Amino acid sequence: MTDRDAVRAVFFDVDFTLIYPGPAFQGEGYQRFCAGHGIRIDPALFDAAVKASAFIIDDVEEPVYDHELFVRYTASIIEYMGGRGPNVVHAAREIYGQWATNHHFELYDDVEPVLRDLVERGYVLGAISNSHRSLDAFCDHFSLRGLIHATVSSFEHGYLKPHPSIFEEALERAGAEASSSLMVGDSVKADIAGALAAGMRAVLLRRSGDVPPDTPPGVPVIRSLTELAAHLRTGLQS
Repeated sequence: MTDRDAVRAVFFDVDFTLIYPGPAFQGEGYQRFCAGHGIRIDPALFDAAVKASAFIIDDVEEPVYDHELFVRYTASIIEYMGGRGPNVVHAAREIYGQWATNHHFELYDDVEPVLRDLVERGYVLGAISNSHRSLDAFCDHFSLRGLIHATVSSFEHGYLKPHPSIFEEALERAGAEASSSLMVGDSVKADIAGALAAGMRAVLLRRSGDVPPDTPPGVPVIRSLTELAAHLRTGLQS
């Protein structure tokens, strides 16, 4: 790998890449939210409901941030779990509103040591998120300020990943060139395809170990951020 090919900036997705939801956003948490609105649901159906509702976000034609899109997605999950009635949308709005609250989430164990190591080795780090969470508050809550140098959220920017402009905004804020930058995330469409279209390189993080069939050829797949350093050492070609 020549110096021209070297990665100098690494950008990360946030949800399910750096952090994961706690009990409030699992089946029983949904059940508690819904009970507050007089809605009965079956928490055992949560995982299936999430998969059945994923198309609402994944199949958006124009990737513009729309708060109501995520409310509809959350309402669909509730309905697949058996929720019915006019209060479903109110429960969904409350749940999605709480998604921006950092104390409902946990930082993966590998995040802080890997990010600290990358900074010590001279990489510029960034975070790009499709959520409405304040990324400044996120960095403060998880003590990542000083490790993550540039952040962009779709709520702030206006476009969702995979729209190229959100990647371009992140690159500009980090003072980085696309050709020497890498995106790490768990979504093939939003993170990987979006970054590649913007001229960046990409690594797919699949903590579960499954590899989606639409993963682009040549894109490395890792199960932990601790595997990232090896790919940076051996070289990630454009």
